[in-house]
Amino acid sequence: MRQVDHFIQGGSGSGSGRTHKIWNPSTGEVQAEVALGDAALLDRAMENAKKVQPEWAATNPQKRARVMFKFKELIEANMQDLAELLSSEHGKVVDDAKGDVQRGLEVIEYACGIPQVLKGEYTQGAGPGIDVYSTRQPLGIGAGITPFNFPAMIPMWMFGMAIAAGNAFILKPSERDPSVPVRLAELFLEAGAPEGLLQVVHGDKEMVDAILDHPDIAAVSFVGSSDIAQYIYSRGTANAKRVQAFGGAKNHGVVMPDADLDQVVNDLAGAAFGSAGERCMALPVVVPVGEDTANRLREKLIPAINALRIGVSNDPDAHYGPVVTPEHKARIEEWITTAENEGGEIVVDGRGYSLQGHEKGFFVGPTLIDHVTPEMESYKEEIFGPVLQIVRATDFEHALRLPSEHQYGNGVAIFTRNGHAAREFASRVNVGMVGINVPIPVPVAYHSFGGWKRSGFGDIDQYGTEGLKFWTKTKKVTQRWPDGGGDGSNAFIIPTMG
Repeated sequence: MRQVDHFIQGGSGSGSGRTHKIWNPSTGEVQAEVALGDAALLDRAMENAKKVQPEWAATNPQKRARVMFKFKELIEANMQDLAELLSSEHGKVVDDAKGDVQRGLEVIEYACGIPQVLKGEYTQGAGPGIDVYSTRQPLGIGAGITPFNFPAMIPMWMFGMAIAAGNAFILKPSERDPSVPVRLAELFLEAGAPEGLLQVVHGDKEMVDAILDHPDIAAVSFVGSSDIAQYIYSRGTANAKRVQAFGGAKNHGVVMPDADLDQVVNDLAGAAFGSAGERCMALPVVVPVGEDTANRLREKLIPAINALRIGVSNDPDAHYGPVVTPEHKARIEEWITTAENEGGEIVVDGRGYSLQGHEKGFFVGPTLIDHVTPEMESYKEEIFGPVLQIVRATDFEHALRLPSEHQYGNGVAIFTRNGHAAREFASRVNVGMVGINVPIPVPVAYHSFGGWKRSGFGDIDQYGTEGLKFWTKTKKVTQRWPDGGGDGSNAFIIPTMG
């Protein structure tokens, strides 16, 4: 059986002796095992990082950028292989996997401009003969704890900005699909990065706690479920670390009566069911405004959902593939049953779906549930599967309240031809990322990503200028050069308050 090891100082490293199964979601078979590490393994990785980080921080930004450029070229050259490897462990179809890699690569492209974005500020003549300037300096060693659903994109979101800014980085990916993160580290080394700069350690809660408690890790970035995000944030900040922790989501798509319903249905087919719904920016709740809008939308959704093709991860004609593990398949189907028991109408039922020839695969059929209400647990919580819920709104204000009052505040979309309605919605909705006729409003790499409420803990977002802020600290220098007269007439006087 294939073994996936840690990537420590440019090579593999032994762990605790414990392992975790890696499934092939399309076949339902175990295809590999990943070694799980412990605090001792993390200490080894940290010693390597501490050796290499000061020299990397002293490397001028242009040379750091050249490593990023080379890494970008290597990712592009290996795109197909990376996507196929990703699909084999996660289950998302290859085209989705390519999108996973590409969206991470866009942050690497932004990081290639690190000489520009690292520039500080300068004020000449802030006082008599006094100048003030600021510089951004790396924190030292950062760590990233990443989820199973984007094993390429989210690691690159984190280590791309952190390393370009001069830090060393420890990546702890999900143990469910760890091979692509290791391959990324191998390619980064091939791109010219020094050994020990980017290392990958595998593990479960034992490794997570070791990262959160390690005194030499200055900052931790996390993406995952909200309960764990809150735990990461609380424990990390209690240990005086800088922490950003992004959690779950329940993104809504508000459909106004004037919306182009054919376009909305097309958008929902991808946003709700693409990647089997296993993404925090999926759109699992649609909110039609008015009964007529709801009825017309439902009528169009049913044939579109029934036309979706579910297939194995390497099926080029499949719209989506299996979910990641048998436990997750069972959990999704339990949520569908919960919604039914709560009074939701199961319009299209994906429970018990079986793909001919792959009966042991972890497939869940597309599911549509109507007449869902805010009181239902299935509405309150994240299902994270190919399930679309319809919550009917009486008017615009009702539709605005639903995402605004939900415990999650990651993303939201409104579909309308009315510019005033769109502007009002974007201004007032209590959610971190808003799409206007855009179903999955993930900002481009030179902006920043981050949700509100229980979707995000911490004050600084991912990537872009916010990412640069997270992985650096600002040094402020006030300087004066005396004329050398020696009589003290130009003595520097520190102003006082009062």
